[in-house]
Amino acid sequence: MQRTGELLSHGFSLSEAIESLAYYFPDENKAAIDYCIFQLKEGYPFHQILTNLKFNRSLVGYVYFAEQHGDLAQALLDGSSFMFKRNQDVKRFLKMLNYPVVLMVITGLLFFFVESVLLPRFTAMFESMNLPPNIFSKLILQFSNLFPYFLYAVLVILLLIFLYYYVHFRKFSVYERRSKIVKLPFVGSFCKLWFTQYFAVQLSYLLSGGLSVLEALRMFEDYQQQPFYASVCRELRSNLSKGDRLEDILAKHTVFEAELALIVKHGQESGKLPQELAFYSKHCIKYLEIKTENVLKIVQPCLYVGIGLVVVALYLAIMLPMFHMLKGL
Repeated sequence: MQRTGELLSHGFSLSEAIESLAYYFPDENKAAIDYCIFQLKEGYPFHQILTNLKFNRSLVGYVYFAEQHGDLAQALLDGSSFMFKRNQDVKRFLKMLNYPVVLMVITGLLFFFVESVLLPRFTAMFESMNLPPNIFSKLILQFSNLFPYFLYAVLVILLLIFLYYYVHFRKFSVYERRSKIVKLPFVGSFCKLWFTQYFAVQLSYLLSGGLSVLEALRMFEDYQQQPFYASVCRELRSNLSKGDRLEDILAKHTVFEAELALIVKHGQESGKLPQELAFYSKHCIKYLEIKTENVLKIVQPCLYVGIGLVVVALYLAIMLPMFHMLKGL
């Protein structure tokens, strides 16, 4: 998508740009490229071809709306850039977890060895020598006793979430489901930013292409591949036809950031609504990156501190009994 956008911006037609991709991609991708060229010659819209090729739904949405407003090259560049940054953040987060997960596995094995092999022997020695067990030994034994109950509690919680989803949550409309998701702690704020950014940037593209607000909302409504935005824009158009102001309607939608209504109001007053929405969408992307960085800065040290405390406790649980034994002798 990124290379297609770059080629389009240099004057290539869509079919020429896609044909050029065959020189950049490995052989296993050439069948998809040939299929894409064939479908274009048959007259199929580009967004439908990408849907058939199982491209990311949000990225396909960029293409669909670009086909309405005409600036396909910029939409491809912006969409692929945003998806690339999101994938980078996910990979960075998973990479950050690799080392702590290895440490946790090693620490877990060490904990099992100390709890099941060493501590019982030290405890037997303490009893034979009339020495009290140290506090770290007590903590480890207590933790090992409580750990199965912790696992049971986690399994019960996961089972309840699973049952809630299949029995109750799935029955809600797509808008109601997302309204509940944005209320979740931690995850909800990320989802709300994502929904707001996508809506703002696509509306900006459509308005920049010369469409009115009602026509742009109609485009959203007609794109049934994204039923959430279709339902939102259906309600927006309905309320606009009743005489309500767009910023007032948006202010009532909890799935979007509260600033979106203010941006729309200011953009309409200044006559630069497309530019305001485009700038605000970039602000949302930047804020998403900042939030992701902050999460990484918090999660990684917490994991290391937790693992470090367990390792220190295990070390003391092994060493202190030796000092007790020497004292008993």
